Amino acid sequence: MPQNTDRVPGTGNLPPFSQAAENNKGPIGDVLRDVFANACSVLEIASGTGQHANHMARMMPHLTWQPSDLSENMPGLAARHALDAPPNLLPPIELDISRHPWPVARVDAIFAANCLHIVSWPLVKAFFAGAGQTLATGGTLAVYGPFKYGGAFTTESNRDFDTFLRARDPQAGIRDIEAVDELARERGLTLERDCALPANNQLVVWRRS
Repeated sequence: MPQNTDRVPGTGNLPPFSQAAENNKGPIGDVLRDVFANACSVLEIASGTGQHANHMARMMPHLTWQPSDLSENMPGLAARHALDAPPNLLPPIELDISRHPWPVARVDAIFAANCLHIVSWPLVKAFFAGAGQTLATGGTLAVYGPFKYGGAFTTESNRDFDTFLRARDPQAGIRDIEAVDELARERGLTLERDCALPANNQLVVWRRS
């Protein structure tokens, strides 16, 4: 998965840093605190710099939070964990969403931020297949990022962002929420909440029945 364009590489003992992750972790956490209130274990997909993982684990100490990412992102993620991980934040694991089954036990919740518009559509399908296999009954899937509705962008800036993504990788791009929801329903997940958040993004929540 390509790295976020705002990511600053780690230097020395300092892990990489994303200003976007720093900006949005608060609004995301405010929603997840309610959505994950009854969860005990969370798997985060594509944890990146680890800023979300550290923040969410601190604000929800009742959770065991499992960060994960591809092998090339593991050094920076591990550096973040080593620097300031709270007790309920597990060491990061390598996880490729295309390889099933995922190398984790069943969890109560799965979280992914800024993921579905970065990968190809076949990998979006693989993401929902893996989530369907990994979520426990009654489990929650929460996905943060931009979406289209009825084939239309929510803002001109999202249209421009989609053009940028597709120029970098023709298989990437902002997804139609209806197509994504269909993938979720095929895996037994029911749309429960769709929250508008700052920076023209959504936090979409599905529940496994």
